[in-house]
Amino acid sequence: MRQRLFSYLIVLLMFAINFSLCYWAIKNTIDYGSVTFGSILLFIVIFILLERLMPYKKEWHPTVTEWKRDGLYFVFVVIAGAIGQGIVYESAFYLATPLNAMPLWTEIAVALLIATLGGYSFHRLGHSTAFFWRIHGIHHVPNKVNLANNSVVHSFDVIGSTIFSQLPLLLLGFSEESLFIVGMFTGIHGYFIHANINLRLGWLNYVIASPESHRLHHSIVYAEAGHYGSDIVLWDAVFRSFTWEDRKAPKIVGVEDSFKFPLTESVLENAVHPFRPSYHRTLTR
Repeated sequence: MRQRLFSYLIVLLMFAINFSLCYWAIKNTIDYGSVTFGSILLFIVIFILLERLMPYKKEWHPTVTEWKRDGLYFVFVVIAGAIGQGIVYESAFYLATPLNAMPLWTEIAVALLIATLGGYSFHRLGHSTAFFWRIHGIHHVPNKVNLANNSVVHSFDVIGSTIFSQLPLLLLGFSEESLFIVGMFTGIHGYFIHANINLRLGWLNYVIASPESHRLHHSIVYAEAGHYGSDIVLWDAVFRSFTWEDRKAPKIVGVEDSFKFPLTESVLENAVHPFRPSYHRTLTR
């Protein structure tokens, strides 16, 4: 019971800090991009501390070598995110018209539904088609789930997810404020669910994605994986990809066909991997 209450407190504080930062930025007209990036860095530090204080599995802590590797992937994530944002905003500049039809909080709620549906759709596409699995499967190769290797993703994965989740909002004319608040939530939550933190969120797992449910997503057993939503659970419930049960945990995380992917350490080899459909890595004894 004490662990569950502490878990609720962590989530409450996470949301409180997140939305306080949003309010501060909007009220003082601070650059939204800078606030988002700074906030993500802040929460990365917080989640790293929590991983050390209350780890789900100590053996999932990244090694020094893995920190260096994942740090390099993080640089590519930042660059790819900037490219995705550029594509989205450039497209919206020519095609979008202002909405100006709803109060801000209503707009945020609708924007959240649309953005998370886009993110869910692109994520599920990454698991259901051969080409997109060669892109997204790179993220599933590591046999640990921790904050550091959340950045082990292909740049196309970042760009595609950005376009699917944000471009519809801009084309429909949603305000910059609503995009900022929704983007802050989804961006920070993506790191939260990947953190190696031993939380027990109970009924909250039916509302928001969590480290508990996202570990199942990384399961090598396809039947228990599911959970393509990285933020809210609604779309997993609607499309029947919700598999979490209390205290249910994956037996093994990773991918069954890991030989079809380069080693995670081979950053450049992974960058060209989607364009090599016949790739098979030679396994050493």
